[in-house]
Amino acid sequence: MNITFFGAAQGVTGSCHMVEVAGTKFLVDCGLFQGSLTDQMLNYEEFPFNITDVDFVILTHAHIDHSGRIPKLYKAGYKNPIYCTTATKDLCGIMLPDSGHIQEKEIEWVNRKRMRAGKKPNDPIYTQQDAMDCLELFVGLDYETRVTINENVSFVLKDAGHMLGSAVIEAYLTEDGVEKKVVFTGDLGNDDQPIINDPVKIDSADVLITESTYGDRLHSNMTDQSNKFIQIILETIERGGNVIIPSFAVGRTQEIIYEINKYLTDETIRERLEKVHVYVDSPLAVNATKIFETQHKFYDEEALRYLLKGDEPLYFENLHFVETAEESQALNTDMTPKIIISASGMCEVGRIKHHLKHNLYRSECTILFVGYQAEGTLGKKILSGEPLVKIFGEEIAVKAEIKYLDAFSGHADRDGILSWIGAMEKKPEQIFIVHGEKEAQTVLKEYIEQGFKINCAIPAYQEQYDMDGKLLADGHNSYKATRFNILELMASLKEEVDTMSNIVKKNLKSDVQSDYLQAVVAKLKEVQDAINAVNEE
Repeated sequence: MNITFFGAAQGVTGSCHMVEVAGTKFLVDCGLFQGSLTDQMLNYEEFPFNITDVDFVILTHAHIDHSGRIPKLYKAGYKNPIYCTTATKDLCGIMLPDSGHIQEKEIEWVNRKRMRAGKKPNDPIYTQQDAMDCLELFVGLDYETRVTINENVSFVLKDAGHMLGSAVIEAYLTEDGVEKKVVFTGDLGNDDQPIINDPVKIDSADVLITESTYGDRLHSNMTDQSNKFIQIILETIERGGNVIIPSFAVGRTQEIIYEINKYLTDETIRERLEKVHVYVDSPLAVNATKIFETQHKFYDEEALRYLLKGDEPLYFENLHFVETAEESQALNTDMTPKIIISASGMCEVGRIKHHLKHNLYRSECTILFVGYQAEGTLGKKILSGEPLVKIFGEEIAVKAEIKYLDAFSGHADRDGILSWIGAMEKKPEQIFIVHGEKEAQTVLKEYIEQGFKINCAIPAYQEQYDMDGKLLADGHNSYKATRFNILELMASLKEEVDTMSNIVKKNLKSDVQSDYLQAVVAKLKEVQDAINAVNEE
């Protein structure tokens, strides 16, 4: 009885874990790697396991970092069941084809460059059709339904409170007469999130595989952040700027709509807010909102009260769903202050990049982040305070106000995870910490081991453990020193050179100030240090 970690291992994206028990093998999630070039390149690699050995997949939820390589799995020959909740099945029905469309568009751009250079075209990771075809494998389940695969394997899905249909997995595994209850948190949600229920508490576990996205920090109070959210909107609109909200199309967008709608019932704010137009500019978000509107069984009590009063929590008069590219482009020629909610949440692809290009340089505007930004993404660069960012090959000055509200996160923070573990009557004997940056994982590990006296492991990529925490096979976390890391280094060097060139160009007609010279020298030293590090490896 063992588990191998093929993603979200000492990183946040690409969730994929293989469990082997009494001759049965199954995957928990099969997500897309996002963020750095190193991680993204892993999406193009063949799966590091034999696909024909996989008997079934359990999908915790629909977010692409958990589901996004399922079409690739299908394309490679996998034809067995994929178990998930009914809401996850419906959401994957729109999210995976959308992801396939993005893969095709991205490779089309790459192939135009390759053809001009006389090179053969590359294939996309998978196509929109691959994504549509794989949907035939999905089996939708209700929460609390026990599925028996065979005499050694069964499982139950419980509400993870992360997004519509997200699930914690309770897996019951037996081998050589020994039974273990192995629990996967998937992405564990925050308490008091809009629309959906709080995470269900688990009574016991022998082994726990837990996420750790915010394992080293605490979220702000939701009520305080909700008030800040509406103040940011009102202040930006009243000074004549746009509020640009990069948002995950599924989950976060609907929560933002819900939050704005809630304030429209507040008489002290309604008059200032009701004339503000809100645009949801993401075809995927538009379709996802339609699914949210039909899945009332997943709503929490507050959202259900809206429905009982005859109100629709995800609609109000000045809410507009943008469908066409022409409508999207028109938002950036209309100077009327407005709110634009657009995907992707980490600003890597989609219409959000166009809105950032047209609003980042405007000091009257606000870029409001409401979700996690992975290392290496455009969103992370903006949030980190970089004064210039490159969008569509053009350098854009960051003059807009940059704000971040962490209480809107769909992930439990450090204390949320600890509280969830603490609520178990029978604590696990072994915990594996996944889905987090190394620092967050290390901090969470210390808190768990000190507070609960439970042994914790932080698996590396492709490491295999038995369920008692014994390392059976070394992983390949050194993949960061492979050709992928060289590619990432080259991309980083190009960014550094571009930044230095921009500094020099802006000061050609005057003496270059000492701070500019220091910046150039510092960047040159970073480049030299990076080259030396690679040479030493």
